[in-house]
Amino acid sequence: MFDRPELVHAAVRGGFAGCRMLVVGDLMLDRYLVGEVARISPEAPVPVVLLERETTSVGGAGNVVLNLTGLGVQADVAGWTGDDPDGAHLRNLLGDAGVRVHGIESVRGRPTTTKTRVLSRHQQLVRIDAEETEARSPAERERWDRRIVEMLDDGYDALVLSDYAKGVLETNLCRALIGKARERGVPVLVDPKGLDYAKYAGATTVTPNEGELMAAIEVTASESEALTAAAAALREVLELEFVTLTRGEEGITVVDSTGRHHIPARAREVFDVSGAGDTVIATLAAAVAVGIGRRDAAVLANLAAGITVGHTGTMPISQTELLEALGPAEPELADKVMDLSAAVEAVDRWRDGGAVIGFTNGCFDLLHPGHVTSLHWAKRHCDRLVVGINTDASTRALKGEGRPVNAEAARAAVIAGLASVDAVVSFDDATPINVILALRPEVLVKGAAYTDAEIVGAPEVLGWGGQVLRAPMFEGHSTTKLLDHFKPS
Repeated sequence: MFDRPELVHAAVRGGFAGCRMLVVGDLMLDRYLVGEVARISPEAPVPVVLLERETTSVGGAGNVVLNLTGLGVQADVAGWTGDDPDGAHLRNLLGDAGVRVHGIESVRGRPTTTKTRVLSRHQQLVRIDAEETEARSPAERERWDRRIVEMLDDGYDALVLSDYAKGVLETNLCRALIGKARERGVPVLVDPKGLDYAKYAGATTVTPNEGELMAAIEVTASESEALTAAAAALREVLELEFVTLTRGEEGITVVDSTGRHHIPARAREVFDVSGAGDTVIATLAAAVAVGIGRRDAAVLANLAAGITVGHTGTMPISQTELLEALGPAEPELADKVMDLSAAVEAVDRWRDGGAVIGFTNGCFDLLHPGHVTSLHWAKRHCDRLVVGINTDASTRALKGEGRPVNAEAARAAVIAGLASVDAVVSFDDATPINVILALRPEVLVKGAAYTDAEIVGAPEVLGWGGQVLRAPMFEGHSTTKLLDHFKPS
């Protein structure tokens, strides 16, 4: 599932190293009126809901912040509320969750944006919105923008712009925030709204859903290829690093300079999609902030969104839930054993995520401490280590009759069981040159006993700018010596 599962698991388990993040956007209060439909009203053909309970939660940019906090990120938020009880309640909810609210302004005479939903048996019957989207005065706006841009001086690991088209993220503020963040090398992730995506130019990524992308770039067809082409065009026009297209039950598609990378959704029962986009951008931002590759970040965000839609109401993700969904950190042994085409695909994904690819090879007939030490040494000099092993026929041609002692499948499984090994590929030729040419590793490793002329693939790897390294020998251990020990004297 992940290109670097160990990095993803470590990040989630460690609360994303407690990285600091600023979320700027539209704040709102979500109110839920939950009850049973008792009958149809005699006044009009509408259901009568017998109210059982009322709950409130933070929505919009506030929900993004709560998702980040639930993952272990130190998150601050900037936005505004009305000077009314709902605004005070919203700020209290954020403060109780440990969010710093010094970036929230209470605007006199303006109501807090509130969405009231009436539900029965997990089904939403009606939504009532209370809001004001009229622009603030130029003087107020200028003062507000200047204050929020100055917040970036506090030093953050990422900036999230959560746009719900309620007035906070106007063009001038977006451009000022993105410009300053880029100067500081801070990634900017945008959950967009509306048709004017030009204000997001220069961000790291935007996360539109299918409908939003189709509206923004005037695409009428919802087919995958048309959407991918639209996302690619948007990426180029806005000079983004990548586009993260959220596609509901279809999953997430990442479009970058290398092409399209689709992550299917995991099958889950969906109760409420409210807040799923907030969970996606929060998880994506946390992953990007700690250096996780964009594809793995999207896989993680996809997994988090699948958890969120299984709840009723706006419910932020938690570190515990995400860890449970991740499952064991180690991939199955069978997943590590690949044919060459699968290995090429895996290496391309790993390389897209910034990994340095290493390669070494051998028969590995009877695994001994020398093998283990050599492979461990090789992994220290790359991010992903692919091991080529001779097939049974190839081993027999090299070592003679009676070899190998262990069949190819057994040897591959044993090598795959080592933590230092990320992939195992068998080759039938006398040398692994075809595997090396297909994978194009940045690092080629052989034992110190090999001369330059004996290292297959060395000229090719050096030719494309890679390294050829010699692993230290672990004296006193070899397969031949092990076999000699069992020969009759």
